[in-house]
Amino acid sequence: MIKNTMLKTVLLVAMASWIPASMATPITITALAHNSTAEYVNAPYMPYANPNAPTGGTLSLDTRGTFNAANKWMTTGVAMIGTDYLYDTLMTGSLNEAFTMYPQLASKVTYDPDDTSWIVYHLNPAARFWDGSPVTSRDVKATYEAILNKGPMYIRSYLSDIKDIQVIDDQQVKFVFASTENKEILLTVGQFPIFAKSSIDADFEKISLTPLMGSGPYKLGRVDAGRSVSYVRDPNYWGRDLMVNRGRYNFDMIKFVYYQSDEIAFEGFKSGQYRFRPENKASNWATGYNFPAVKAGLINKETITSQNPVPMQALVMNMRRPIFQDIRVRQALTAAYDFEWMNKTLFHGQYERLQSFFHGSELAATGTPSSQEMQVLSPLLSKLEPIQRKAVLAEWQLPTSDGNGFNREGLLKARQLLLDAGFYYNDMKLYQPNGSLAQIEILMTGETMGRVLLPYIRNLKRLGFDATLRQVDGPQYYERMRRFDYDMVVDVFAQSLSPGAEQAAFWGSAAADEPGNHNTIGIKNAAIDEVVAALGGAENREEIVLYTQVLDRLLRAGHYLVPLYGKSGTNVAYWDQYRHTKKLPTNAVGIDYWWVDKEAEALVNQYLKQ
Repeated sequence: MIKNTMLKTVLLVAMASWIPASMATPITITALAHNSTAEYVNAPYMPYANPNAPTGGTLSLDTRGTFNAANKWMTTGVAMIGTDYLYDTLMTGSLNEAFTMYPQLASKVTYDPDDTSWIVYHLNPAARFWDGSPVTSRDVKATYEAILNKGPMYIRSYLSDIKDIQVIDDQQVKFVFASTENKEILLTVGQFPIFAKSSIDADFEKISLTPLMGSGPYKLGRVDAGRSVSYVRDPNYWGRDLMVNRGRYNFDMIKFVYYQSDEIAFEGFKSGQYRFRPENKASNWATGYNFPAVKAGLINKETITSQNPVPMQALVMNMRRPIFQDIRVRQALTAAYDFEWMNKTLFHGQYERLQSFFHGSELAATGTPSSQEMQVLSPLLSKLEPIQRKAVLAEWQLPTSDGNGFNREGLLKARQLLLDAGFYYNDMKLYQPNGSLAQIEILMTGETMGRVLLPYIRNLKRLGFDATLRQVDGPQYYERMRRFDYDMVVDVFAQSLSPGAEQAAFWGSAAADEPGNHNTIGIKNAAIDEVVAALGGAENREEIVLYTQVLDRLLRAGHYLVPLYGKSGTNVAYWDQYRHTKKLPTNAVGIDYWWVDKEAEALVNQYLKQ
């Protein structure tokens, strides 16, 4: 809850007809912080912003795949990237704090600290859609009803605690929740884009390249179907002077260029087709930046640190498939992955093995469980299978190899685990206990992961698996992912510093049966469900850290995936026309607060014309 130090910003609100008399006096406040304090509630602008940043120029980036729709909040179609620039949210987050929200469409909120079953968002009377019409409570209600009834399943699950949305008047909208347990839902409902009701009624479920009516800082510009999409800054944007927006949205245009492979995309960067590139390929970072523009001093390389957990990139095993039910099989598949050789041979030693689902942050579980963790774990141990129970109490360490490329020790260990699980060999082939051939298909789209997965498949074949790599196009891949139609697939689980109710969509039993949800593994584990529920109801920062560390131990001990690799910092390369403040955000690159140096841009343009 909001700490006492913030109460100087709080206004006591007269009891209105929509506030039951039995409640304590509600408070009205301009910022919300979940189990922490809003540090910048009285700041003139965010500490990583330059309020005097010049405007103009173009930010251009790359992306993969294709698109056929402008609405990413429906269940069909493949949405274009970047549509978040079209829409404001009720409140917007801080890039320096774990989970703190500051005013955007809403200028303040009213709630009862003793009864968190409701919250009222007060819309800023100045808020306007692109057509000049006011943003009202009816637009907010229509937006959430559309998302709750027609949106992606994982979002419906995330917002499932919403019981009712009530319009009080044009500027006040009340969210009523099913219980008081999920306290972060008060902030969560402030995070979603708001669309005009008229646009929702007419077009929400249409697969179209025309976006729903928004109020955001950018409008949709040029769309080159399947190749690029641009957003142009709205000169009449109503919210440009808000505290969170000072020094933000400085680019006149933001352009995303689509490529089918990273190799082609890198060539596009070299030639200036786009000019800002997060570099996710270690070999490029180590040896690829030796082209003429680099030698001419026109390319900057920078590693930007972050306190956020490193996203867990991993090969997930679909627990809906019988072959993965035995934990020993899952252990074997982890032992077969040779990170040390891959990091040395393919990645120039630049990556870290992800030992935690919250790697690189205070949320990661380390060593053996503390006494506080044991108080949470002890009642849950009886619900775990013996191998998971043992692993959850031990100091965690993924298997390591000597890096020589053979992984003999790992494969011998994997073979024994498979034999212990009842697998057997016949005519040099591996069979499951039921007599079926041990077959595994790894699904992927694009070409980026191929060089990582093929060596792993070779190791699976050495174990006797009939292992194949299946590459499909984007639309087929996304549809198969929605239906959980795969054996193994690479997935990425990005986490914030304030995990909570959204963890149910990643690991919860209910989510395992909901097509389109984020439980791609298909985990159904009563102990994990209990810890996720406790995390959602955490009362303070200490409890968030505690329950997250216990969750981390349970997830690791279940051997549900093969952790691949990650990096604590973000590598970015950009043409020498972009600038940022000396002090970047602690939890993000913060690209929305960068700007263009027009003189430097002119030199870049002159160079590219040669």
